[in-house]
Amino acid sequence: MRYIRTKPVILAITAAVILKLFVFDFIIAQGHSMEPSIKNGKVLVVSRLRYGLRIPFVRINSGQNYLFRWAEPKIGEVVVFYTPMGELAVKRCSELTPRGSFFAKGDNEFSSYDSRAYGPVPLDNIIGKVLGY
Repeated sequence: MRYIRTKPVILAITAAVILKLFVFDFIIAQGHSMEPSIKNGKVLVVSRLRYGLRIPFVRINSGQNYLFRWAEPKIGEVVVFYTPMGELAVKRCSELTPRGSFFAKGDNEFSSYDSRAYGPVPLDNIIGKVLGY
């Protein structure tokens, strides 16, 4: 009987978790708010490092989620973020506001629940940028 060496398995799992929490992630688009650009059910790759180093599950510095921030979303970029109600969303950055927030809009304006309903979203709510949709 052969035994599996546990050290390489533990290292691989640790590396995968670190990559998922800090570098990139995969999500599945749900809904029709970003059609025709992003179809319902499409798998999206999210760059978690595009705007800075975000600390997952922890809020530091009076509610900020970023340990270091080196960029802000550009107008037109598609980002993944938490809405003010705490729901995960994929929308396009349509405007940056002076108070450290952005205006999020879906491409399908007739089927999109976005900043037109809930207002500007703090930049700290951004998880990352959607790549290659």
